[in-house]
Amino acid sequence: MSEPVYHVPVLLQEVIDGLNIRPDGVYVDCTFGGGGHSLEILKRLNAEGRMIVFDQDADARKNVPENDDRIIFVPHNFRHLQRFCRLHRITQVDGILADLGVSSHQFDTADRGFSTRFEGDLDMRMDQRQELTAYEVVNTYTEQQLHKLFEQYGEVTNSKTLARTIVQVRKNVSLRTISNFKQALHSVVKGNPHKYFAQVFQALRIEVNDELGALKEMLQQVPPLLKPAGRVAIITFHSLEDRIVKNFFRKGNFEEEEVDIDPFGLQSNQPPLKAVTKKPIVPTEAEMKRNSRARSARLRVAEKVGEG
Repeated sequence: MSEPVYHVPVLLQEVIDGLNIRPDGVYVDCTFGGGGHSLEILKRLNAEGRMIVFDQDADARKNVPENDDRIIFVPHNFRHLQRFCRLHRITQVDGILADLGVSSHQFDTADRGFSTRFEGDLDMRMDQRQELTAYEVVNTYTEQQLHKLFEQYGEVTNSKTLARTIVQVRKNVSLRTISNFKQALHSVVKGNPHKYFAQVFQALRIEVNDELGALKEMLQQVPPLLKPAGRVAIITFHSLEDRIVKNFFRKGNFEEEEVDIDPFGLQSNQPPLKAVTKKPIVPTEAEMKRNSRARSARLRVAEKVGEG
């Protein structure tokens, strides 16, 4: 029986088109995973081209092609983007890619605890070197902290009730495994249980991995790292991420409202990036049929403006 595919790259051709690959360019893949996007970029690079790829999940390292000295693997979170680029003597790059989804490999490995479909510990760490797990979150956070994270990160309809119930049941019941957790909370499930727990798990995963904090830190490092006319392509999988990317590409900050910080026009407030895609690019019907996990993918591309 053949090995399952580690991860099917989403919006592959659209990413390649969006990045406008230069054969002798330097490119960063912030989320290497199964390497699908990176390998496609490598095909388009000549001997002078280079890639630096990040992935905090140790399992991703085995997907790095051997005997190709054009590629450097960095086993860390992309929030350390500039630091590791500088460490490898890379000061500016032609393109940056980030595919923010959880890899199929992570979802399909039961003991990683990402999926509601399997039994395993409530873990959800992308970087297994870190201490905070989903179990620690549900077992130690206050009711107010739990309420806030389920409401903000999972948009769970009854997040207050869910938080209160977790705090009550954890006194008597262990929530260490996925089945324990789901069983202990079945009485508060609203609507479709699969959808409900998918939202709950999304919220826990975002919290455990500080996904939104890491995304914001990475985005702020993109403009100084990109060469003029260099491009950044980001694939998001839920509205929270997409909003952050959209605001940063349009305004250079993460504010929802327009903020006039220079009412007298004494400074240039031109954002450092210009959106190439007015609206996010979404997968075709054919791609969604081939890969159901592509359904919620949204791709935005921006270009560095001004002088480097």
